[in-house]
Amino acid sequence: MMQETLPVPEAYTKRSVPIPGTETPGYSPIYRNNAFPNGVKESIFANLRTSHDYFTASVAHHTDQPCFAYRKHDYVNNVSDPNYTILSYSEVNQMKKDFGSGLLYLLNSNPYKDASKYESHAKIDSHITNFRFFNKDNHSFILTLFSVNRWEWVLTDLMCSSFSVTSTALYDTLGPKASEFILELTDSPAIVASKNHIKTLITLKEMQPDKLGQIITIISMDPLLPRDSYLHTLARKNRISIFEFSQVLKLGKMFPQEELPPSPETLATISFTSGTTGANPKGVMLLQKNAAASISTLLAQLPHFTRGKTLSFLPLAHISERQGTIFALTFGYCIGFQRYGGGPLTLIEDLKVWKPTYMANVPRIYTKIEAGLKNATIESESALTRAVFGKIFEYKIKAQSEKDGDKCSHIVYDLFLSKLRNSLGFDNMELLLTGSAPISADTVKFFKASLNTGMVQGYGLTETFGGCCFSLPYDKNPGSTGSISVTTELKIRELPEMGYYLNDNNGPRGELMLRGPQITPGYFKNAEETAKSFDEEGWFKTGDVAQIASDGKLYIIDRVKNFFKLAQGEYVTPEKIETLYLSNNPILTQCYTHGDSLRHYLVGVVGLDQQLAAQFLVDKCNVKPDQLQTAQEILDQCNRVDVKTQILKYLNSKIESKLQGFEKLHNIYIEFEPLRVDRNVVTPTLKLKRPIAQKFFSEPIATMYREGSLIKAGIGKL
Repeated sequence: MMQETLPVPEAYTKRSVPIPGTETPGYSPIYRNNAFPNGVKESIFANLRTSHDYFTASVAHHTDQPCFAYRKHDYVNNVSDPNYTILSYSEVNQMKKDFGSGLLYLLNSNPYKDASKYESHAKIDSHITNFRFFNKDNHSFILTLFSVNRWEWVLTDLMCSSFSVTSTALYDTLGPKASEFILELTDSPAIVASKNHIKTLITLKEMQPDKLGQIITIISMDPLLPRDSYLHTLARKNRISIFEFSQVLKLGKMFPQEELPPSPETLATISFTSGTTGANPKGVMLLQKNAAASISTLLAQLPHFTRGKTLSFLPLAHISERQGTIFALTFGYCIGFQRYGGGPLTLIEDLKVWKPTYMANVPRIYTKIEAGLKNATIESESALTRAVFGKIFEYKIKAQSEKDGDKCSHIVYDLFLSKLRNSLGFDNMELLLTGSAPISADTVKFFKASLNTGMVQGYGLTETFGGCCFSLPYDKNPGSTGSISVTTELKIRELPEMGYYLNDNNGPRGELMLRGPQITPGYFKNAEETAKSFDEEGWFKTGDVAQIASDGKLYIIDRVKNFFKLAQGEYVTPEKIETLYLSNNPILTQCYTHGDSLRHYLVGVVGLDQQLAAQFLVDKCNVKPDQLQTAQEILDQCNRVDVKTQILKYLNSKIESKLQGFEKLHNIYIEFEPLRVDRNVVTPTLKLKRPIAQKFFSEPIATMYREGSLIKAGIGKL
């Protein structure tokens, strides 16, 4: 049924339309998806109202088809199987039931459970009796997940949904303080984690027995070897029971429990977002009906494939990957997982083995792939290679820019492109998805042309259960985030103090506000933040500045309040500046813009691609290759005043008239990856924490102002 009726034809969904008579002073009309202008959809299928409903329906239709694919790991010899092991939908469904049964048995029989002292322990006792009444205020005990992407993570998440257990997740980059905060706030009694995190978790309870006394069960996704016996000893000392994942599955077979399916109002998960101010992370509450709406968005608006395959790469602790996972499972696709210990450095190798049909990733990864492709083609040392691929790319980009939806196949050119595809493991690739940060329209054009694949740019937040806007795969004018989803409506709030007006020539501009069944009901145990984030009519204030073009497409152009005044009185919006520098300069990987009311010009902390930086030094700055043998040598050369002046002039030349003079960077400090999570200057989703970044880079900033402007000597050191 789904494959035959979905997605909704692009002609209907590709634009947002204003609803007549809905404008109010200071606000644009309400916009909805053109396919459903009379109201938003809670779910594409009226009888499927939770993520459990969608997965159950999928199992019935795809019983014996591949569901999970992973590479078994030999823990004794620390090697991964080169071949994938497949779990079918029926196998995953049975394991889900077994794991839920085993978990409830273990928790109910746990000798450390004390329902008189801990509310979460009382919730364990009443879970089977009360699950039908769960909602955002009356929820189950909370189960915590803590590992990199692996099939056990997804299976546990599926189990939580089918047994009405609320989940949350920790991730490496949070750090121990934030992890402690989340575990205390959620009162979580049980954690499913990879073995490498177990000692840390036990130690957290050991250090904070009053705050984390409720933790009584840890389930290891990995087998516990004889050399790990100390973990059992440490756990018993701190009143924690440890079990292996496989043991829980076996117990579930011995003590089966009927599933406890959720209602649409059941609290499905609490997804913590660290925010950009450095404060404690906020827990975004997401209900089962939010999940159903989120699935519906992807079902209605993304292309579908026959026997699709994807690779789980972006962190499952972030909601966008979970949205994509549920989408894949709804359509009977197979989710592949990287080898044990895999990550960005092994991505291409894993892609070559798995050969997925589609992939979601972040702009930073795509720009690195883009640089490698260009280096092998249009920037090759071979004049013939440059000429051949230059002609192919020029033809493709021009042809794909003439109308929406045109892949522009070419019987000869596509033979050349197939070699590029195969070199990346893109043999079967039909679609790339990107989001979380701006991406250059030129990068999107290049990928579509060079790899014969569609590319979708999305917009969403943790508060929207992932993406709620998506562009077309073959949009003739990339750069937008497409139309609003069928489950959500939007409007624009005018921001005259920032120069954004509803009557702007190219369409209304202002703060993007969202409402609908895909939107969170609020923040967990944080009524103050919830009240600040919604208006009296239930509109969620995204904090993003958007523009709705005449063709109904949405553009994210700025952040509310992200502006400051320079000494001469000019207002500057740093996020707009950073986006332009990044999208127009492939050599740039990161950019942080700084300015204040005591200074006349801007300076920046930038990250450069190491390979491209080295090439620039040789080609443009007359630096000899033997002076660039190490990463530090490359950085030392880049930060010489004369060299970084050349680099800065090059960066500014790519901006040209897109920025006014006072909006351009006048000095820069260079590293390869200055904006790192371990420095606490960006969130785990790589959003900049400006106040913290300003403090962290205070010395380089002071040095840049002492050096003065590198592009306008007259400004000097003001």
